[in-house]
Amino acid sequence: MVFFSVVIPLYNKARYIENTLKSALNQTFTDYEIIIINDESTDESEALVRKLNDERIQIFNQKNQGVSVARNLGIEKSKGKLIAFLDADDYWFSNHLEELAHLYHNFPDCGIYCSRYKIKTAKKHFQTPYYSGLEESFRGVVKDYFASNMPFRITWTSSLAIPKQILETFRGFTPGVTNGQDLELWTKIGIQFPIAITNNITAIYNNDIPESLAKKNINSMNVMDFTPFKSAEQENPSLKKFLDLYRIEYGFKYYVFGYQDKSSFYLKDLDKQNISLKIRFLLNMPPFCLRFLFKSNRLLKKWGINFSVYH
Repeated sequence: MVFFSVVIPLYNKARYIENTLKSALNQTFTDYEIIIINDESTDESEALVRKLNDERIQIFNQKNQGVSVARNLGIEKSKGKLIAFLDADDYWFSNHLEELAHLYHNFPDCGIYCSRYKIKTAKKHFQTPYYSGLEESFRGVVKDYFASNMPFRITWTSSLAIPKQILETFRGFTPGVTNGQDLELWTKIGIQFPIAITNNITAIYNNDIPESLAKKNINSMNVMDFTPFKSAEQENPSLKKFLDLYRIEYGFKYYVFGYQDKSSFYLKDLDKQNISLKIRFLLNMPPFCLRFLFKSNRLLKKWGINFSVYH
């Protein structure tokens, strides 16, 4: 048994996978394996991985079934005590696994161990997330995970590790969900287990990718189901406020692209006090105006200006 299994889903990331893998292979903590699930890539992704020829890397191929099924297969094939996820276009600093290992040893009863990260919004521009009620220097168990998991998410997929036993208990990611599958699973775990965070930035989330799923038309995706959380939300106002943020995100995106019925489906369950004045104003604008704002926002990001309706 190794300490970490690093699970990397791979689909047509030839432009990024070498840099990502080299960052994973350059870790100061050395007790780990790397499991790559090739989700039927049609570019040179698999060839580039094999070219590295490192004994720590295992490659498994599957028919194209999406990232949830790929990650679940990676979990199944893993031998590690903790599973560390890494997307094929993101990046780790050399101390990433070492930081998470120390965090696990200091706080062994948590459900998720998180490192801090930066977001690459453009070629030469980065954004540093911040969390409600948490100082930059804070390291330890988060007192109120859902309250602090805003305005940015503490649990971002490429910056965390989870005990394999916990992932198996929750049966991994929901197959078929193409947007929010990670948010759904982290929420399930966060309801039942404490969450720990480091005070060091050890990873980079690459949000400067034109073809990423997050930038596609919302109607082309299968989004997460909020229904299983309704009873827990009634008992936990922080959870309700946190999930309402994503109901707003889905409802707003459906509205922008003209899918009024789907927009109403997500917005109808909101607690009114969780809708900001900014969102109320935007939802009163014609969708074509909002589509123009979305396009303008993408251009602004190239210059390092990051406007968001969510924070």
